[in-house]
Amino acid sequence: MFTKLKQMATIACTASKPLSSTTHPLISLLEICESMDQLQQIHCRAIKTGLAANPVLQNRVMAFCCTHECGDLKYARHLFDEMPEPNLFIWNTMIRGYSRLDSPELGVSLYLEMLRRGVKPDNYSFPFLFKGFTRDIALQCGRELHGHVLKHGLLSNVFVHTALVQMYLLCGLLDTARGVLDAGSKADVIAWNMMIAAYNKVGKFEESRRLFLGMEEKQVLPTTVTLVLILSACSKLKDFKTGKHVHSCVNNCKVESNLVLENALIDMYAACGEMDSALGIFRNMNNKDIISWTTIVSGFTNLGEIDVARNYFDQMPEKDCVSWTAMIDGYLHTNRFKEAFDLFRHMQATSVKPDEFTMVSILTACAQLGALELGEWIKTYIDKNKINNDAFVRNALIDMYFKCGNVDKAERVFREMHQRDKFTWTTIIVGLAVNGHGEKALDIFSKMLEASILPDDVTYIGVLSACTHTGMVDKGREFFLSMTTQHGIEPNITHYGCLVDLLARAGRLKEAHEVIKNMPIEPNSIVWGALLAGCRVHREANMAEMVAKQILELEPENGAVYVLLCNIYAACKRWNDLRDLRQMMMDKGIKKIPGCSLIEMNGTVHEFVAGDRSHPQTKEIDVKLEKMTQDLKFAGYSPDISKVFLDIAEEDKENSVFRHSEKLAIAFGLINSPPGVTIRIVKNLRMCLDCHSVAKLISKVYDREVIVRDRTRFHHFKHGLCSCKDYW
Repeated sequence: MFTKLKQMATIACTASKPLSSTTHPLISLLEICESMDQLQQIHCRAIKTGLAANPVLQNRVMAFCCTHECGDLKYARHLFDEMPEPNLFIWNTMIRGYSRLDSPELGVSLYLEMLRRGVKPDNYSFPFLFKGFTRDIALQCGRELHGHVLKHGLLSNVFVHTALVQMYLLCGLLDTARGVLDAGSKADVIAWNMMIAAYNKVGKFEESRRLFLGMEEKQVLPTTVTLVLILSACSKLKDFKTGKHVHSCVNNCKVESNLVLENALIDMYAACGEMDSALGIFRNMNNKDIISWTTIVSGFTNLGEIDVARNYFDQMPEKDCVSWTAMIDGYLHTNRFKEAFDLFRHMQATSVKPDEFTMVSILTACAQLGALELGEWIKTYIDKNKINNDAFVRNALIDMYFKCGNVDKAERVFREMHQRDKFTWTTIIVGLAVNGHGEKALDIFSKMLEASILPDDVTYIGVLSACTHTGMVDKGREFFLSMTTQHGIEPNITHYGCLVDLLARAGRLKEAHEVIKNMPIEPNSIVWGALLAGCRVHREANMAEMVAKQILELEPENGAVYVLLCNIYAACKRWNDLRDLRQMMMDKGIKKIPGCSLIEMNGTVHEFVAGDRSHPQTKEIDVKLEKMTQDLKFAGYSPDISKVFLDIAEEDKENSVFRHSEKLAIAFGLINSPPGVTIRIVKNLRMCLDCHSVAKLISKVYDREVIVRDRTRFHHFKHGLCSCKDYW
């Protein structure tokens, strides 16, 4: 620095060249200027020597002030205002300076002043002007400036054309931007890339593909950026054909490959399920980064090949938050929730900080397992570590609380949210519905509409479920019709299943059957299953036989249908039919899906299977079951053995029914938790009548709230009553 200042002083003292010379030492010195202090020293000397009005010097001084990172735009503006007739270069340079400092409104003002003073814009004016635009400024004056571009005949210039496309994309006016792109005789590849990126950003991946193919037709050579963008679109579309074509562009050396492009190719092949091709690229890569490894892991998890994914995950030389979350999600998608928890704990041990996406994944696991204690710990972890607690995370929290049966905390999170999206409203409507708060769910739905949030097909599933679980048949039919008439949502198979369930539960079996017969889409086993469940409740054996036949034609190995039909025969005391059906099941090797119940205790999830004796506390559980039996019988309990259709003694039938998985879990909960603590259970099947009666009595005799989430809904047992009001 000292040497340069000394050099400046020497040159300034000896400057004696003619004033008009463009090679004057002061002008040359501007090329090595690095600060405003240096520039001002040079400029002061230029003024003293009469060189200040030299156009070359003026241009260089203005360029430094407006474009150099150490420049001073205020100094430039002061000099500019003293110039009687600034040349076009200086006008453009000032506009460029305002764009660089994010002052687009001053840039527009200066441009208009330029026009008033009779200076016409050139190929540089508009690119400089548009570069600094914000969305608001672009919306205010973008179209008018587009007119100026046309008026001055500058659209054919590739830089102006590209800047105009970018300006409309900034406004969010994709169709207009596309029109400008198509209007150019030969758009620069940068404009094509910007357009494809914009389509990708709003999820219009089909348009991205068409644009890329159109780009090839016009013989515009793609860049690495182009291919990465189109590969991303192919991944979302699962378009293997176009993706492979893009790969051929790389193989034919039309574009030089790099790590980003190779990762995009792996992602495309993985998304299309072509893991052999993905692995081929992966293995041939000279350099692999975390993204390469993570993409391979995600590819295998998406295919359900979780163990293969874990093998590659364990080989990763280093892992980041995205890698861990991808592996955790893999376990979630394959319903291996305990392993997801174990991996999350391992992640913490490695000091990799989770982000909001990791938290959503773990909250989802808590929700599926009904692990409220773990879910509460995750919420505390989010708050303590200041993880981004956005709507995405809060929606997951609401879902977790509902699926753990804690309605109050779910509603509290909802009330505290300042910004709610469609998923927030839908989550609380569905959550309230399955927890037996049908009227409250419908009230929330009304508030959603008042807030001008449009419902979608999932929202209406919640609304119809609310009507189903509370027996509001007529109201449910109204909602079923209004989803099409008011919101243009065509009912899908799930909505028809809800309607059939609504009617069947209410005993309107013939009406439910008519709905199935008149459906515009083929009914599946779930729709028929809703009618079969209604037949069970109302002991309609003849219709049940017909419905069971329909289901078994669709799913010949559906053991649940045989069991349900067996229960209906038992309830109707059709013992001969029951034995025949049992024999048929044995001949076909069809077995009943064992009942399985989960209960969380002290942060650990315990699993019980009907009749299971493998738990470490089995002896204690047996003692507790015996005591429970005595206490409940004293309170008036009589085991319901009507559904136990094995040829065994009455006493053995009682023992069989009393070792159902939820009863084992309840006994375990009573042993391992202090008085007054709520017992929460998640069961894979629908509760049987006997377990339902036992849970009601336990809530009264032991003064415990018992919450059971079965396959269809929640049961909140309290003071001898159930939230479902025995309507399930």
